[in-house]
Amino acid sequence: MAFALKAPPSTSSTATSLSHPMRQRHAAAVTVAAPGRLVVRAVAAVTTPAPSAKRASRSAAGERGLSVAEAMSRVRASGKTAFIPYITAGDPDLATTAKALRLLDSLGADVIELGMPFSDPSLDGPVIQASAARALAAGATTDAVMSMLKEVTPELSCPVVIFSYFNPIVRRGTGNFAAAAKEAGVKGLIIPDLPYDEIRGFRKEIVENKLELILLTTPATPLERMKEITKASEGFIYLVSAQHMRKILTSYSNFGFVLQDLLQEIRQVTDKAVAVGFGISTPEHVSQIADWGADGVIIGSAMVKQVGEANSPREGLNRLEVYARSLKNALP
Repeated sequence: MAFALKAPPSTSSTATSLSHPMRQRHAAAVTVAAPGRLVVRAVAAVTTPAPSAKRASRSAAGERGLSVAEAMSRVRASGKTAFIPYITAGDPDLATTAKALRLLDSLGADVIELGMPFSDPSLDGPVIQASAARALAAGATTDAVMSMLKEVTPELSCPVVIFSYFNPIVRRGTGNFAAAAKEAGVKGLIIPDLPYDEIRGFRKEIVENKLELILLTTPATPLERMKEITKASEGFIYLVSAQHMRKILTSYSNFGFVLQDLLQEIRQVTDKAVAVGFGISTPEHVSQIADWGADGVIIGSAMVKQVGEANSPREGLNRLEVYARSLKNALP
């Protein structure tokens, strides 16, 4: 997903206020940026293909329940770069989300990131904020999303990771949320406003439910903290950047030097897969970031636009297919 550098507003009336230290401190954990350092994010677009023999074989793989780490290892072993699209659950409705999940899987997604709609997505940009608002207005709830996933995930060959702010997790109860995610066939969690220092309290529920907690690191993360984060992160390392860095690094080639340097720094402290997210919107961007050495490309806002901003769900799925296919085909 895309992240904005701003102090998070107070939780809106549609969500219970979270009186927890991480709600006051999460901006420092995820949004700090340093001059001369940056990361990117990917995007995708596409028409709904009919089931095929390839789809059938992928479904059989899905029944084995690949973990995120296993899926990323397969991609790396094949010398390819993982295609990791993001969509918002319930935008424009959950039936369309289910179709979009099947579509992205059939197009070769290696991991799918599914955003849990929340009334205060303060770390996201305007596209995903609007997407979450549409989903909530359409009646998407945590229970409804989990129910939909329980039906769909057995058909998928790639693992699904839930992207959720911590407030909805606390409201449901951390143990209950983790158990529901496991029952729904989810393989991992990304919690953008959960600071690294706070994860220990949630780690027990994560482990008990065999989920992978994917952690984020930024261009400004100190080396010692980066070592801790990469050691604790499961599935892959999520490399994210702050929006204003694009103003500092106006040249895409300059950005490339920074990203390559940052990837090399991370390689020095871990051999885990690293996926880059933020601002990637063309096949050329996807191809270039793969050349720079990223193990995966995460595609957020531009992917969300294809479905959520179309004139109808059918048109949205058609746009999603065309767009996602173009990005997938650009990856090695």
